[in-house]
Amino acid sequence: MAATIKVDVVSAEESIFEGRAKFIALPGEAGELGILPGHTPLITRIRPGAVRIVAENDEEEFVFVAGGILEVQPGVVTVLADTAIRGEDLDEAKAAEARRRAEEALQNSGSNLEYATAQAELAYAVAQLAAIQRLRKMNQH
Repeated sequence: MAATIKVDVVSAEESIFEGRAKFIALPGEAGELGILPGHTPLITRIRPGAVRIVAENDEEEFVFVAGGILEVQPGVVTVLADTAIRGEDLDEAKAAEARRRAEEALQNSGSNLEYATAQAELAYAVAQLAAIQRLRKMNQH
């Protein structure tokens, strides 16, 4: 039997994933992180992007997170996401429209705060679209 670790992905609204996994990949603050059972304890921020979970039955779960905190303990990995959306619930049209609105807001921003807000919204929309593309590629294999 392959080694596994308990994984919980939660947002403020709900539990998104709970189960055992062989491997977890996610966007850490300094780059992509890969977590295997037995990983050194760790707490770090995560950026908007895709969390890929290889479950103990080898099926892949895919969750988009808008950022948050990753905690790795000896027996459990916890992803505390600001917002989390299951891969199958991602909406490409909504994400593309959000990107268009954010790009427009960047052009028309009058203050530094408006610009920073539009920049953050653009980064979120681009990360969602990238996650959708990645999920589409995974489903083609």
